[in-house]
Amino acid sequence: MSIVLLAVSVVALLEGGKLTSGGPLTSNLESARAAKLVADDLRHDRSSGSTVLLVLSSPSLSVTDAGFRSALDDAVAPLRSDRRVKMLVTPYDAPPEQAAGLISRDGHAALVRVGLGDGLTRAEAYYPQLRAEVHSSALRIEGTGQLPINRAFNSTLESDLGRAEVISLPVTLLLLLVIFGSVVAALLPLGVGILAIVGGVGATLLLARFSDVSQYALNIVTLIGLAVAIDYSLFIVNRFRDELKAGAGGEDALAITMATAGRAVTFSGVTVAIGLSAMLFYQGTFMASMGAAGALVVGIAVLYALTFLPALLAAVGGRVERLRLPVLQPRPEGQGMWSRLAQRVMMRPVVVLLPTLGFLLLAGTPFLHLRMANGDVEMLPPRLEARQGFDRLLRDFPGQDSTLFNVVVQYPAGDPLAPGRVGDQYDLGRRLAAVPGVQAVRGLTSADPSLSRADYQRLYSQPVSQLPPEIQTLYRQSAGSHIVLMTLTSSRAASSDGARRIVDAIRQDPGVPGGRVLVTGQTAFDVDVIRFIQGRTPLAVGFVVLVTCLVFFLLTGSVVLPLKAVLMNLVSISASFGALVWIFQDGHLSHLLGFTPQSIDPSIPVILFSIVFGMSMDYEVLLVSRIQEEWRRTGDNRRAVATGLERSGRLITGAAAIMVAVFASFGLAEVVIIKAIGIGLAIAVALDATVVRALIVPAVMRLLGPANWWAPRPLAWLHRVIGAGASPPRREPRPAPGSLLDPGPTLASPSK
Repeated sequence: MSIVLLAVSVVALLEGGKLTSGGPLTSNLESARAAKLVADDLRHDRSSGSTVLLVLSSPSLSVTDAGFRSALDDAVAPLRSDRRVKMLVTPYDAPPEQAAGLISRDGHAALVRVGLGDGLTRAEAYYPQLRAEVHSSALRIEGTGQLPINRAFNSTLESDLGRAEVISLPVTLLLLLVIFGSVVAALLPLGVGILAIVGGVGATLLLARFSDVSQYALNIVTLIGLAVAIDYSLFIVNRFRDELKAGAGGEDALAITMATAGRAVTFSGVTVAIGLSAMLFYQGTFMASMGAAGALVVGIAVLYALTFLPALLAAVGGRVERLRLPVLQPRPEGQGMWSRLAQRVMMRPVVVLLPTLGFLLLAGTPFLHLRMANGDVEMLPPRLEARQGFDRLLRDFPGQDSTLFNVVVQYPAGDPLAPGRVGDQYDLGRRLAAVPGVQAVRGLTSADPSLSRADYQRLYSQPVSQLPPEIQTLYRQSAGSHIVLMTLTSSRAASSDGARRIVDAIRQDPGVPGGRVLVTGQTAFDVDVIRFIQGRTPLAVGFVVLVTCLVFFLLTGSVVLPLKAVLMNLVSISASFGALVWIFQDGHLSHLLGFTPQSIDPSIPVILFSIVFGMSMDYEVLLVSRIQEEWRRTGDNRRAVATGLERSGRLITGAAAIMVAVFASFGLAEVVIIKAIGIGLAIAVALDATVVRALIVPAVMRLLGPANWWAPRPLAWLHRVIGAGASPPRREPRPAPGSLLDPGPTLASPSK
């Protein structure tokens, strides 16, 4: 089966579909519908071409100097003869009313608009060649605009992915060597991790042949696939080694391993996939494809861990200990660090629990002032030309820092310029111009301030060919067969509260008889996407929590442990969310990490919750399954917790160290959304594997005592009938009174 899966993965890598670069957008949003109406119905937008903006500047020459003009003309001359260029506008050949906007405020920079005949996808392929044609020894040249920015995102994401793989794989191997102390044992999980990545990437590209899949999905596949595959393999290999050391033969050791660690890995994979499924509730956004790709790679990692890895262990057998390194030998059972830590925590559980929970809740408080906005060019590193040119455009050129609101007046029955409708549009334009923060309204009924409502009605009652030339130009830009476009201008930043209030004011306007008023633009997209995500989140979180509790019940037969696990996970997630806001929104460590502080992209909390919840349950399953083995074997809750933590604590810490290394390598990414996800996950896993698993879990399980394993009789019967629980091994005698693991009075047996 593993060989077939690998073959299919390779074929998918070679023949898979193309990933998209779209951001969080759904066609159900008002802003998306309005943008589509503009693209479909306005004549000037029917071209599939794309635009490049060239910023040419000189510290000594002014745009009005002959030397500047000569240098600019020489620089763009190759573009004039390039067949791919359909339009080229400079300050020297633009109409006077447009030329002023193509010259910087200080007069030392000029803006050149380059229109291409091809759309973004095709133009991105030859943009570097096109950009190389434009050069000058006298002027500094920066290319920006949608095409260069899109290409910068694509190339930076690819380099981020390559950098993460180059860093994470050697670090992972080093940590595996430290954990296992054997080269052979360390190479097995790493090999499974690499196979999981190959399979995950192949599955993602195969999925892209049938639906839109975001390019961000590959980063998530690599990030999750390597982490969980190594995690699962680590537990299986370690359990196999333990059984061999206990005297079992190769076949018996493998059988016990798959019945215990293999079972835990299966349930763990299911819980991680359930966490990732939260992103599927955001259909129409790029998060849905990330959730699907993440669930696929987790499934592939589990499949390799349950098929390919056992086959390797069967072939290797006792040679898994070959090529040992000089490391500290583990202490006898019950005398290790994790056992002693668990015992000390359980001696004073309340003293440990209250300040620990207080710390996590305090760490989560920055999340209370979360501010969300869709990511834009500021997610790119400042070193890139596309980012530098965009920053200069906003800073130096008049009007470029204005926020635009495109108001679409749609008439489903057509004839948008009937005399009565022109009057309604005139009234609408005047009401919108009075909205606080709106500086100007540009449209067919505001072209000439000296004209009255009746004047505009008479003007547009005549044929278009008889309109004044400047009105004809505006007509082509603003009127379609079913819509009329008005553009509002504001000085308020696109993601500011003031800009969002303008969107709300437009939508609260009574509109026009017989038509609908829609608004689009960056701010409208921000508002719509944030509200869309907020509206879907309760359902997504509720589904994940409910299904996770069900799966955890099937694993343990308890209704208490699933609720405890969910609550603890939510606490640790809140702490990681607080760190996310503290770093990326508030700007702490921004100079060290190399990014521009900004509002949090609304997709980041969703992605973090989906992954962190799944990963937290991953550790919970692996830890509790080992504790449950001891509970079934001894019926002693306190001893089960101590022994279970001793036998899995070192592995959980090692697995967490590997995950932190993998996630932190993505924290070195230059695209802020990937950097934020990587660092947020690294913090969450570090907190979960140390503070939560080492302190909170033992304290809570000590306080609950035998109630940890309680379930109502009907559910307990159902659990036995389903047979999801492991068969209870033979019990061992109680430890001698006064020994380290002596729990004192006998605790209730799980069979009673």
